[in-house]
Amino acid sequence: MAKSSKPTGTETVNDYVKKIEEPVKSIVEGLRQAILGVSAEIAEEIKWNAPAFYYTGEMKPFNPKEYKRHIIVMNLRNRILMVFPSGGKIDNDGGLLTGDYADGRRLVHVKTMGDVEAIKPGLQAAIKDWISKVEK
Repeated sequence: MAKSSKPTGTETVNDYVKKIEEPVKSIVEGLRQAILGVSAEIAEEIKWNAPAFYYTGEMKPFNPKEYKRHIIVMNLRNRILMVFPSGGKIDNDGGLLTGDYADGRRLVHVKTMGDVEAIKPGLQAAIKDWISKVEK
């Protein structure tokens, strides 16, 4: 009997998203496409019970508890919230990121598919800025 291989991050996110009800499902899919479309060095997984996106490229060694690889972790409890664990280092001239948490977290609230389309350019610019500041 062949061993079953562990599902990829994308497969686990696909399975997770299949279980989400509309309209949240479509919004999450739109956000996934926008985020993953920025760079081939972005991957996805389920972290803290929601889709999360992280950098797969080369980085200086760091304590894994610092979550420096993670760009965005979604929170889908009663809303659609994207948490940028290290968003404080991102250029936020467009005002996309909200909050001013001491730990460097920043947030983006999304309510509709219209929001996804409206924030897509700023979201992608924020991710590119994040990647440009990775300590390699």
